[in-house]
Amino acid sequence: MPEDLYIPPDALKVCLDAFEGPLDLLLYLIRKQNLDILNIPISHITTQYISYIEMMSELNLELAAEYLLMAALLAEIKSRMLLPRQKDVEEDEDDPRAFLIRKLQEYECIKKAAEEIEQLPRYERDIFDTMVEVSDINVIKKQPDVALKDILLAFQNVLKHVEQLSHHQITKEPLSVRERMAAILEKLNRPDSLAFSALFTRTEGKGGVVVSFLAILELSKEGFIEIIQSEPFAELRVRAKTSN
Repeated sequence: MPEDLYIPPDALKVCLDAFEGPLDLLLYLIRKQNLDILNIPISHITTQYISYIEMMSELNLELAAEYLLMAALLAEIKSRMLLPRQKDVEEDEDDPRAFLIRKLQEYECIKKAAEEIEQLPRYERDIFDTMVEVSDINVIKKQPDVALKDILLAFQNVLKHVEQLSHHQITKEPLSVRERMAAILEKLNRPDSLAFSALFTRTEGKGGVVVSFLAILELSKEGFIEIIQSEPFAELRVRAKTSN
């Protein structure tokens, strides 16, 4: 990424807040692919985890030490899985994944409990003292928000395709997040939505797609666009917000 690239304040900080820690990231990767938490394909999940860490590096983010420690732990478990096991040792004790599995199970229980508590009605958040005629209430069903985790992983897929084009000649042009924001809004000047991936020009290389990603985050933050998803894990789509 060019050193003189202007990045809007706090445009990247939101990426760090997508996951509450390395266990949260691992659990999300496992859930997203419907994997069995008791039989984690450690080689596959390690590759995905490290790929996410590398993506954060591409965005010039300083990861907390706990993320890097988890990467080292996964690499160690992966190497131990390749070693022959002793026949006279209990399977659970000999499984290099056992410690990680227990930690994930504990974290999943805590996370589920926290989510259930969060769903409980709260006074002055969900319940208010008011006097109003029921017939006057117009209920509008809000479309579920797309999790930032899904946006980050969709961007990760775009980066993978860019790396496949890395051997091509790429023309470098001055990169501006503000100019890219205007270009994206021009693309979205249409009645229907566009696929998230359609907002990136992969021949621009990593620098170009990172600028586009930052522009999308900034447009979403400022309320100019909305990112939608028809169902969990479906393709992300983007559309301009219409003023009511």
